[in-house]
Amino acid sequence: MENKSNFATGSIYKHILALAVPMTIAQMVQVLYNIVDRIYIGHLPGASSLALTGLGLTFPIITIIMSVTNLFGMGGAPLCSIARGQEDVDRAEKVMGNTLTMLIVSSFILMFLAYTFLRPVLFLFGASDASYPYAMEYLKIYLIGTPFIVIGSGMNGFINAQGFGNVGMITILAGALVNIILDPIFIFLFNMGISGAAIATVISQFISVAWVMSFLLGRKTLLRISQNTMKVNFQILKEIMGLGMASCLMTATNGVVQVSCNTMLKDFGGDIYVGLMTVVNSVRDVAMLPIHGVTAAAQPVLGYNFGAKEYQRIKKGIIFVTIITTVYMFLSWIGVLLFPKPLIRIFNSDPDLIAKGVSAIHLYFFGFFMMAFQISGQAVFVGLGQSKQAIFFTLFRKVFVVVPLTLILPRLWNLGVDGVFIAEPVSNFLGGIACYTTMIFTMKKLLSEDDKKQLN
Repeated sequence: MENKSNFATGSIYKHILALAVPMTIAQMVQVLYNIVDRIYIGHLPGASSLALTGLGLTFPIITIIMSVTNLFGMGGAPLCSIARGQEDVDRAEKVMGNTLTMLIVSSFILMFLAYTFLRPVLFLFGASDASYPYAMEYLKIYLIGTPFIVIGSGMNGFINAQGFGNVGMITILAGALVNIILDPIFIFLFNMGISGAAIATVISQFISVAWVMSFLLGRKTLLRISQNTMKVNFQILKEIMGLGMASCLMTATNGVVQVSCNTMLKDFGGDIYVGLMTVVNSVRDVAMLPIHGVTAAAQPVLGYNFGAKEYQRIKKGIIFVTIITTVYMFLSWIGVLLFPKPLIRIFNSDPDLIAKGVSAIHLYFFGFFMMAFQISGQAVFVGLGQSKQAIFFTLFRKVFVVVPLTLILPRLWNLGVDGVFIAEPVSNFLGGIACYTTMIFTMKKLLSEDDKKQLN
């Protein structure tokens, strides 16, 4: 197991792909948690479009929960990989233990706050009197599973960081399969509607966290969780949060973007456009699955080699990830542009929504391949522990570009709802170019300062 998890020897391409395949499958299954809910709810008899709108209103709250999960989980896992590369097992175990402690504490705080302020927050996020009941019905059950999703998702990265990509895949696969099976049973057979979708999701989340913790507390894991490692070390916690802040902000700013989009779409187009954005986001989430799998797989491999000072291997890994992600995203863009109607029909059959959705998808996905440069550059920053750069470019694309454009463009040149969808491709071009260019210069400087001979 130790040899298998030594990313500093053998082909770095094979190490990335060995993790990428199961992690992509895991990402795919993870997205299915919510995608399956959207598909079934979007085809409910009667008010399917309105129910889909209500479900879309829950995304910002779910996104906030995931952002806190990433603050610790996505910060701790790369830090653990770097410590393993330095052969500092004690530090790696303390990073893992501290992460678990903070995930447990934060999950219950999040659940309490969400239940306390649920109604005003939903209306703040774009709910109407018609769509609010659907959002409330889903969240009042979904939030029960907050500790399950936070701990399960946050700690799964430590399985991948040790090289057990297949185990990490099974973590997500087990829960998602349960969700896929239970969704139609609760929604249609038991006639529970949107509540049934939430119940199925909570049960599936419990299955995932049970698998994660059984592995990390079992015999096969390379790193051990103990009472001592779970005792909060504020220096380690500071490093975890510093590195995880990039992923946290990237996820949290997704929530800010969702709120901005929902608000503007409701004002300029009504509830049907909020439901349409739910469909567009779903298509994007599915399309980006492989790229997230590859970049997530690259992070522990790059981090390990950085700790082991294998700089030539890092350069090869960066080039490899860039080529794969760019080619894939370009092909995805072409596919989405050619087949918008079949993609929309997966989630909803309303003729009005489909007619409006074709134009929206063409605008939203224009130049989609540029997103590859943002995500791959971001992954390199996080994998090599460069938290400041990762945080900056997360904020740059979402807060400084997308949100202002979303709020301004609909009011210019009579763009209306089209302005909301145009904001995304503009941010992809600006963010992708800025992030990747900075990453190149930053890595050259960083690696040359440590070992100029190996960089050459």
